[in-house]
Amino acid sequence: MIELIVSDMDGTLLNEKMKVSEINAKAIKEAMKQGIHFMVATGRGFTEAKPLLEEVDINCSFITLNGAQVYNEEGHVIQNIGIGKKTVHEIVSEIKKRGLYCEMTTSDGIYSDNKAKRIESVASLLYETNPDTTYKMAVVLAAARLEIMNINYVEDYEQLVHDESIEILKIITFSDDGRKVLGPLSEELEKSGNLAITASFVNNIEINNINAQKGIALEEAAKKLNIPLENIMTLGDNFNDVSMLKVAGYSFAMENAEEEVKTYAKYRTTSNNNHGVAHAIKLALDDNLASAKAPEVIKSTKQKN
Repeated sequence: MIELIVSDMDGTLLNEKMKVSEINAKAIKEAMKQGIHFMVATGRGFTEAKPLLEEVDINCSFITLNGAQVYNEEGHVIQNIGIGKKTVHEIVSEIKKRGLYCEMTTSDGIYSDNKAKRIESVASLLYETNPDTTYKMAVVLAAARLEIMNINYVEDYEQLVHDESIEILKIITFSDDGRKVLGPLSEELEKSGNLAITASFVNNIEINNINAQKGIALEEAAKKLNIPLENIMTLGDNFNDVSMLKVAGYSFAMENAEEEVKTYAKYRTTSNNNHGVAHAIKLALDDNLASAKAPEVIKSTKQKN
């Protein structure tokens, strides 16, 4: 019996327009009417995530920043897991040494040290996820989106490192060359043993405290709600979703999910552009999960969180 549904956002709940479709919203509301809890688990920060759910009149709790922060339905922070300042300095040095751009999400909001690069990173995401949009239009759309988002700009991230009042929760870095550049960086950062390195798209890696993972945060939330893990349904598409796909009794991978990520899910659903969340919820509510059963596959020997 499913008592809690937990969905990723980008590539899962959101379509290529970065919106929650009416069909997905309707399915979520129907599940909630039946007494099923709904929660979002995302790599986004709260101020980036909540407005997209408010647009479709859904109020829920959030696991944000891959598990570094958890918010209740009233929008209050109930958990913070940050990265040590010495480690932050080392991470940024490694990123800058490779000539890459990065952003930080902190207890005081999102910070960037380059507005042009910030727009470029959002434009690249919009361009890659929406083939009907030209890159020029993606830049225009990105600039418009940034105007309504609360982004803070600093000249140097060392300002944040030395500010004792600010806790750094996640660092994200980008490269249009994808894994070719980001793979070696990930391997270097993983040597510390105290970081969780994941990705939400092929052009980024997301860096958190080793204890800031969606699966860990979900387990804690489940305990507070007194819901067994076997009664939880999770949906995701990328490597930052693996930890929650692994712990849930009902785990769904999107049709558009990374192939390795699919190996961690028990079930399959349609793509994020074809209302995959709604499709999965309908199968679950209609007790028709057999039709979504994933084929037997050999799990990769390299575990990714």
